[in-house]
Amino acid sequence: MKARYIRVSTLSQNIERQLAKQYNNELLYIDKISGAVPFSLRPEGLKLLADIPGKNITYISISSIDRLGRNTLDILETINKLHTFNICLKVDNLGLESLLGGKESPTFKLIVSVLANVSEMERETMLERQKEGIAIAKAKGIYKGREKNTNETPEKFLAKYPGVINYINKKTNHTIEDIAKLSDCSKNTVLKIKKTLESLQKK
Repeated sequence: MKARYIRVSTLSQNIERQLAKQYNNELLYIDKISGAVPFSLRPEGLKLLADIPGKNITYISISSIDRLGRNTLDILETINKLHTFNICLKVDNLGLESLLGGKESPTFKLIVSVLANVSEMERETMLERQKEGIAIAKAKGIYKGREKNTNETPEKFLAKYPGVINYINKKTNHTIEDIAKLSDCSKNTVLKIKKTLESLQKK
């Protein structure tokens, strides 16, 4: 059985590009969550790993290596985990498969290691530029963040944090601090999301 794993960072992002090379008989697993969250902690990533034995999955496709994540170690660990199940991983934009004749492809391993490092560096650079931009804006007195008392519905607020909501709803042993680290947000944001969810559930 073949499967396809798709990941976008937000609920509003389009998945059509990642479906471009979809096979008719592929099982689909779609996560809408930050690439910083480890693959095995994502709802659909976890489901895919759990489905491998029962659904006899032997081949998994992704559109590009950064769909697996933005952390080099996590990407390589995920690939190794798939290989323990003798699963071949196909990366569409590279046109490469991780296994050839049941053995690990040296070319795939080399290229993926390089790209995984590049992906991680890109994320770190983006976050650094973001921090620098905010610092400059604050120094000039033009950064205010979201204005207080502006109207934002609870639903609109929650839609920005699908990853955090997934962790809260799963009722795991993760602490508020754990969820904040995994989701790249502050502890106060996680607490606010938790309180908002509880408020909506009481209605």
